[in-house]
This record gives sequence, C-alpha cells and structure tokens, in this order.
Amino acid sequence: MLPFRSEIRNSPTQPTIKIFLGDESLDARIKNHLEHFNEIETIEIRESIGRNRANENLTVFLKDEVDINKMKSSIDSSLWWYFEQD
Repeated sequence: MLPFRSEIRNSPTQPTIKIFLGDESLDARIKNHLEHFNEIETIEIRESIGRNRANENLTVFLKDEVDINKMKSSIDSSLWWYFEQD
C-alpha cells in the first residue's frame, strides 16, 4: 500500500489538491510538513465522503495564480522525500 495518494480537484470556487494518507494518524504531521510551501494558502484536515476513500484527507488550498499541476508535482516530491526519511 502506498503511503499517500494525491488528486487535483477542480472545484468551481477554488481548485484544490486532496491528499489521502495510508496512515491517518500522520495527518497533522504531514499538514505541518507542507506548510513550508509559500504557494499554499491553507491546509485543512477534512472528513472524506465517498466510497473506497480514507476517512480523512488533507485539502490544500493554493494562492491565486499558482500553477496547480506544478504544485501537485512539488507536493508529491516532498511527500515521497518525507516518507523515505521516516
């Protein structure tokens, strides 16, 4: 099982990146880890709704004019580094 999965969600109000962790006990630690990105406006731990999903997810809101595809790639790289170090 992978330690995380991330998805871009193109909502009408604000595109977000959802991060689903294999171990939900790490939600707060990963949130703290990602807060160093200047391009991130805020990160929320939210309850997931849907089938075959984790019970919680991290929802990453980006600042205006940030390229969401580049940011997802940067977040994924940072998370792979984090899990390799752990």
